[in-house]
Amino acid sequence: MAAGLLLTGCMSSQSDGSSTLIGAFASPLRSEQPMSASIAEAMAGGLIGRSLGEDLDRGDRQRALEAEYRALEYTASGEPVAWQSGARLSGQVVAAPPYRVGSQNCRQYTHTVRQDGAERVGRGTACRNPDGSWTPLA
Repeated sequence: MAAGLLLTGCMSSQSDGSSTLIGAFASPLRSEQPMSASIAEAMAGGLIGRSLGEDLDRGDRQRALEAEYRALEYTASGEPVAWQSGARLSGQVVAAPPYRVGSQNCRQYTHTVRQDGAERVGRGTACRNPDGSWTPLA
């Protein structure tokens, strides 16, 4: 069982019988580590760096961007990754199943931000780079 937690990759079976390689499922300790500056740079602000997060402060945007990365890199399709800042601001990111574009693995994802009772939703696609970082498509 412990060996299963240490796996660095996972195969996802598709309904047509094909398989797709997806990112590793992190151990709880690893998934809570802060994102490196190079990974944050490659994400180019993600969805939260666009109009979805324009009124958030730097710390809140960082929490939201880390949730985007964790959803893309570590979670199964449809599994939400939540983040929160105080009682009035929260969000969640949900990634769809991975698929291939050329030699890259890509995933569509949705980021929902709840602030003072209002909800905003952003949708996008990111593709995985050879160094393991993710770059959102424009």
